[in-house]
Amino acid sequence: MADVPHYEMYIDGRWAEAAETFEVRSPAHGALIATVAQGDLASADAAVAAAQAAHESGVWRNRTPHERADLIDAIADNMAARLDELTALQVNENGATVRAARSFLVGASIAHLRYFASLARSYAFETAGPLSTAPVLGTGLIRKEPVGVCAGIVPWNFPLLLAVWKLGPALAAGNTIVVKPDDQTPLTLLELARAAHEVRLPPGVLNVVTGPGHIVGARLAEHPDVRKVAFTGSTEVGKQVMRAAAGNVKKVTLELGGKGANIVLDDADLDLAADGTLFGFLLMSGQACESGTRLLVHESIHDEFVERLVKRASTLTLGDPMNPATDLGPLISDKQKARVEKYIALGEQAGCKIAFQGKVPGDPALAEGHWVAPVIFTDVTNDMPVAREEIFGPVLVVISYSSDEEAVAIANDSEYGLSAGVWSRDNERGLRVARQLESGTVWINDWHMINAKYPFGGFKQSGLGRELGPDALGEYVESKFVHIDMTNDRSRRAYAAVVSAPAE
Repeated sequence: MADVPHYEMYIDGRWAEAAETFEVRSPAHGALIATVAQGDLASADAAVAAAQAAHESGVWRNRTPHERADLIDAIADNMAARLDELTALQVNENGATVRAARSFLVGASIAHLRYFASLARSYAFETAGPLSTAPVLGTGLIRKEPVGVCAGIVPWNFPLLLAVWKLGPALAAGNTIVVKPDDQTPLTLLELARAAHEVRLPPGVLNVVTGPGHIVGARLAEHPDVRKVAFTGSTEVGKQVMRAAAGNVKKVTLELGGKGANIVLDDADLDLAADGTLFGFLLMSGQACESGTRLLVHESIHDEFVERLVKRASTLTLGDPMNPATDLGPLISDKQKARVEKYIALGEQAGCKIAFQGKVPGDPALAEGHWVAPVIFTDVTNDMPVAREEIFGPVLVVISYSSDEEAVAIANDSEYGLSAGVWSRDNERGLRVARQLESGTVWINDWHMINAKYPFGGFKQSGLGRELGPDALGEYVESKFVHIDMTNDRSRRAYAAVVSAPAE
C-alpha cells in the first residue's frame, strides 16, 4: 500500500485532503492504481466559493485574452512534456489501449487545449456595432463577457479530453471553473490540475473536486453561485442535471447518449468501410457516445460486406492495454460488463444472429479484468432494443435496407442524434444523404474524426449546445450591448415619449 500513490483534490490553488478516500483500480487486471480523496458537499461548496472569489477579484477575467492564452498554452506544454507518463496513467485508470490513449485521449487533449488558447487570441470579445443616425447619432459595442463560475461534470470514457472540452473554453473566455471527474477515472484530470498549479494559474481559477456524482456532481448542478454547467454522460443523468440547473436558470451544455447510424451505400469501397466500421464501433471497446453502433447496409451488398467485416474483426486482439499490439482493452467495470452482456442476451432472445463473437484474453494476469468480446448481430430490425438503446460496449447491429430514402428513414428513427456516417465512392451522393441525417456530426467515408475547429454536439436527446469550435467559447460568454450616444443634442432624444420638454 505504501507504494500506491495518493491524490488529493485541488481547491483554491492548494491540494485538499478529505476525511474519506476511494480506490482507483485497473479495469484490465484489477490492480490498485491509486487512492483518492473523496470529496463531499463541503468540498464542492469550498471549490465554488474559491471560484467565485477568483471571478469577483478579476484576477483572471481582467487579463487580456492573449495573457489567458499564454497560460493555457503553458499548461499544454507542461502536459506535453509528460506525455508518456500521462498516457500510461490513462491506460491504467480506464483501460484504453496505449495506442488509443496516446493519440485520442491524451494527445488530443493537449492539442485541443492549444486550440482553445489560439481561439482566445482570435475570438471577437468586443466588436463595434453599426452607426445609427436616428433619433441621434450613436453607435454601440457588442461585448462577450464571461458568465462567471462554471462547473464541468466529466465521464470515465475520455476523462481528460472531455474535461479539456469544458475547462478549455471556460478559461479562454475568462471564467473560473470547478470540474468533477468520474470516481473511476480522476487521475489524469488531477494531473492537469498539477500542470496548472506548476505554471502558476491563479488560485481558484481551476478547481478539481472528486467524489460521488450524486453528491458532488448534483451539488455543482444546483449550486446557486454556479452560472454555467457542462455535462457529458447518459441522457437520463443529463435530464437530472438540466432540472437541477433550472433552479437559478444556469446556462447548460449537455453532451449525452448516442446510437450512431453508419450507412454503407451500395457503391462504397467495402474494404475501407469495413475497417471504418470496426473503428467506428470499437474505439474504447465501444464505450464512446459517438460510436457507430447501428450499421445500415444496402441489401445488394449485405452478405458480402458482413463477410468482409467478420473476416477483418477476427484479426483483432483483446489483451493487455499497455501492449502496443493490443487492439481492444477491457470495459470500465463489472457493472458495465453486466450491462453489455444483458444486451447481448436480449439480442439473441429477439432472434438476432451472432455473425461474429470474439474471444476474451486467456492470460491469467488479466483474469480480474472486465472483458467482453466484440459481437456483431445480423437479422436486426430497428425496433429491437439492441437497435434503439445505447449499449455502450463492443456490440454492433446490422440492419439491411433497400434504398437511400429507407436508410435515411431508419437512421433518423431514433431518440438520439449525436453521430452518423455515410460510405460511398460518390462524394456528391454521400453529401446528399448526409444532409438528410438528423445528427450533430456526420462523417463521410470516416468515423471519430472530431476536429477541435468544428462544433460537436447532438440533435434531439443527444444533448444541448456545442463543444469545440468557436461555438464552444460562445457557450461560456454572455452578450452585452453597450449603447454610446455621440451627441449632446437633448432635443433629438426620445425622452419626449415619457418626459415632456420643460415649459419656456
